[in-house]
Amino acid sequence: MKRLQLPHWLTDTIYTITGILFSGFALKSFLVPNNFFDGGVTGISLLVHELYHINIAYVIIIANIPFIVMGAFQINKTFAFKTVAAVIGLGLCLLYMPYPAMTSDKLLVSIFGGVFMGIGVGLAIRGGCALDGIEVLALYTGKRISFTISEIILGINIIIFLIAAIKLGLPTALYSILTYYTASRTINFVIEGLEEYTGVTIISGENAAIKEQLVLTMGKGITVYKGERGFLKDSFDVSQPVDIIFTVVTRLEVRRLRNLVHDIDPKAFVFTSTIKEAAGGVLKKRARH
Repeated sequence: MKRLQLPHWLTDTIYTITGILFSGFALKSFLVPNNFFDGGVTGISLLVHELYHINIAYVIIIANIPFIVMGAFQINKTFAFKTVAAVIGLGLCLLYMPYPAMTSDKLLVSIFGGVFMGIGVGLAIRGGCALDGIEVLALYTGKRISFTISEIILGINIIIFLIAAIKLGLPTALYSILTYYTASRTINFVIEGLEEYTGVTIISGENAAIKEQLVLTMGKGITVYKGERGFLKDSFDVSQPVDIIFTVVTRLEVRRLRNLVHDIDPKAFVFTSTIKEAAGGVLKKRARH
């Protein structure tokens, strides 16, 4: 039987609405009642809210407008339109959804506030929009200066947390850094999921048996590079041809693959690398949104 395939616009809408609800829950139930912060535009909005007591819903919408305009030029107008709708939706959610304050325990607030915020932002990204425009700013700035996007985001967040430490105290700033870290890790998990792929490279004299097991036992596609092995310190001039095997597995399969290779050749050289996106070939992974 064929699986029911929802239209892309419907799945994007479901992701975005769910992301808005989670983000609103994180803000109204954890961060705002306890004067906590996050990074990025959300962090700036929370800081303005704390310092000037302006409703957080209005601040988030106004703070994101410049970045939405940047997004229209840097990415595309569809992205900008979706982001406008998502940010306004988040503002309405903050105004009208009756979220209760969950806890005043600082550690719980920093961890679970970050988790729910990360889930919300991650789901919105999977829906094709952004609830926080900081990455758009980093993309825009990165084309004009010699810093990477990660370095720009880090620099902006350092400034946010320094201001928070000066104005509201060091403990609040430190707990807020924990919130930001938790949120960023959760965002990565939501976007990549359990199926985040890992590239595995194997160099072994028993490559024929390893290739057979990878394809027939694990059902994996493989790519073979022709190389040479040897070149040791005591015998630099001695080498022999070798097939270098490359395959892609989910991170849950890495241990099984390592054990399989070790059983065939305990001396095999195996190294892994994280792959952010993978599609096509024999991979069964569904497309990201």
